[in-house]
Amino acid sequence: MIYRREPKDFINIDPLQTGGKLTDSAREALIEWGDGYSVCDYCSGTLDRIKKPPIYSFVHETLPEFLGCDVARITNGAREGKFAIMHAFSECDGEKSIVMDENAHYSSYVSAERAGLKIYIVPNSGYPDYLIKAEKYAEVLEKAKKETDVVLALVTYPDGNYGNLPDVKKISRVCEEYDVPLILNGAYAIGRMDVKMNELGADFIVGSGHKSMASAGPVGVLGMKEEYADIVLRRSKKYNVKELELLGCTARGVPIMTLMASFPHVVERIKRWGKEVQKARRFSKAVERLGIIQLGEKPHNHDLMFFESQLLYEISQKVKNGRYFLYRELKKRKIHGIKPGLTRYFKLSTYGLRDDELEYIITSFEEIIEKYS
Repeated sequence: MIYRREPKDFINIDPLQTGGKLTDSAREALIEWGDGYSVCDYCSGTLDRIKKPPIYSFVHETLPEFLGCDVARITNGAREGKFAIMHAFSECDGEKSIVMDENAHYSSYVSAERAGLKIYIVPNSGYPDYLIKAEKYAEVLEKAKKETDVVLALVTYPDGNYGNLPDVKKISRVCEEYDVPLILNGAYAIGRMDVKMNELGADFIVGSGHKSMASAGPVGVLGMKEEYADIVLRRSKKYNVKELELLGCTARGVPIMTLMASFPHVVERIKRWGKEVQKARRFSKAVERLGIIQLGEKPHNHDLMFFESQLLYEISQKVKNGRYFLYRELKKRKIHGIKPGLTRYFKLSTYGLRDDELEYIITSFEEIIEKYS
């Protein structure tokens, strides 16, 4: 038997995991649908057409309404959704390019690279905020349009480093002026906060079930405007029910069934997003008094936060095996999520923490600093 590194009774502050914790219903689905062929038993050739279990209504009715899009699909993760879009738009003659923000996840970059797109980067504002501005999109799009055929733009909302939420509405208006469809990467947004593609003005939206929708992964969601469905969801000439960019079939079994099982809970929890933001701000304010400085957007608007601490770094330089002292001290206190070896720069998430857990983590940082000062 292979066990997880940390016991299940630890407080988890890892941004990759806080939004993906399974609900009780999802855990039941995990057992019921654990066999690899489980959903395939009901499939006549197209996953999203399965009516029992109710995958059809979830994909074609529930998801489009939730995402604010016309057409939706399940994918094997946010990156697979991004690549499907990019590859579909790269299938034309001549050099094609994409414009994306400097804060974009590495998977956005490698998806574009694999699709054969030339990549233009919209720079962030640099230390300490690392903001992405709409006017910078205009500058980069202007340059890229002169040099190549720009087929797509992408914005990360929020980014996985600093948790910044750029003004997508402004960025989408810029992209519209340049006649470039916009992909919204909401891997850390969809399932945590209320995000509607049509309200933000994007043309595509991708999300992560295992990062932010309380499901077992890998699994993701993909939404788009109707006008792009024929491009991204084009079908095989030989196997005419199979959508090429999705390789005929995507997440099945445990991933999609846990996604569906947790969905009612996810719909309810996004209504409490304002409280999650308040918790993040409270935590940031408390640890900044200790010399642990939050970088990125302020006041912060997301649970994912990036911190810099010269004090913790200096402590690590003085104590035995100091590089791992913070990880060890947090582990003693049953707190998991800051990667081993990080002291000067690290990120964490306060998503889903109870008030007493939040105060316990703040107190733990106070005790650790006092112990070594």
